[in-house]
Amino acid sequence: MVIELEQGWEIVLRGFNKLKNIVEGLPEPQFTSEDYMKLYTTVYMMCTQKPPHDYSQQLYDRYRESIEDYITSTVLPSLREKHDEFLLRELVKRWANHKVMVRWLSRFFHFLDRKFCPRRSLPPLNEVGFNCFRDLVYQEFSGEVRDAVIFLIDQEREGEQIDRALLKNVVDIFVEIGMGRMDCYDNDLEAAMLKATAVYYSHKASNWILEDSCPDYLFKVEECLKREKDRVSHYLHSRSEPKLLEKVQNELLSLHENQLLENKDSGLHVLLRDDMVDDLSRMFRLFSRLPYGLEKVADLFRQHISADGAALVKRAEDAASNKKVSVAEEEIDLLHNKYLDYVNDCFQNHTLFRQALEEAIGSVRAINQHGD
Repeated sequence: MVIELEQGWEIVLRGFNKLKNIVEGLPEPQFTSEDYMKLYTTVYMMCTQKPPHDYSQQLYDRYRESIEDYITSTVLPSLREKHDEFLLRELVKRWANHKVMVRWLSRFFHFLDRKFCPRRSLPPLNEVGFNCFRDLVYQEFSGEVRDAVIFLIDQEREGEQIDRALLKNVVDIFVEIGMGRMDCYDNDLEAAMLKATAVYYSHKASNWILEDSCPDYLFKVEECLKREKDRVSHYLHSRSEPKLLEKVQNELLSLHENQLLENKDSGLHVLLRDDMVDDLSRMFRLFSRLPYGLEKVADLFRQHISADGAALVKRAEDAASNKKVSVAEEEIDLLHNKYLDYVNDCFQNHTLFRQALEEAIGSVRAINQHGD
């Protein structure tokens, strides 16, 4: 017995409509094993009949058209009436429904997928199904969705409570829609998110640099970096972490390095003078994140030790009524040990700081010997 195209398609379409109702949450009994076997067998028969009754190509085309019709008639209208966070929730729901639908349809059309697609070098049915969503839904809404995601991230940065699980689900769509490639995530979400991050922290930096002392500013920077790492771990893709942190570091640290370190009221010299070891440690941790970030810190450290040593020599001369006298070597050793503690405790025994210390103490010894 031959199954004609329209006769067989009517059976398949009934199954497709039943699936749509189930996915949409409408009253509909679940598929029984008999329902499933009838659909599977119908497709199998329509694909294995002798020409001209082999309807494999027609089924392949109608599979795609049916999904497109469903998206156009049901999915797009439901999304177009929503905006902001409501749009994100609807999109997450629609994507989840779509994945369920494609998975079930792939079972009904299993024989077509297994035999016809490879023979004709055609994309498999699940890929066709996901491409329908990408071309009709994602292409229309990705820009608005991206802006809504960035808005929520900025709200969270300002201390607002947001639905992180929702954001994670939305971000996953940008990843999954690429079907193994990261182009959609990289180009349609991450690029704009990184740009928005730079703008956000540029504004913060321009205010904080005027309002805060160097220690307070660096404390805020460290907190921001922790929060951005936390953000990545909860709802962004892990590959975004280094790029995101680089944006934050550039806006908050790199662009203000000299202003922070040379601040006359609270910069490096003041931290050393007042023995603010926690703040010095934080300064080292933060600037060590930047390429060449420690060079300026180490150079100022060297200058500070040299100035401290020169003052030591001058005090000795003043005490001797301005005669050229030298400081006892023990005092220079004490000076060396004082700053060696900073090298070990605050600067993690970093080569640049050991070098800066030795150079500075060397210059102090030279001045001292010149005084003999």
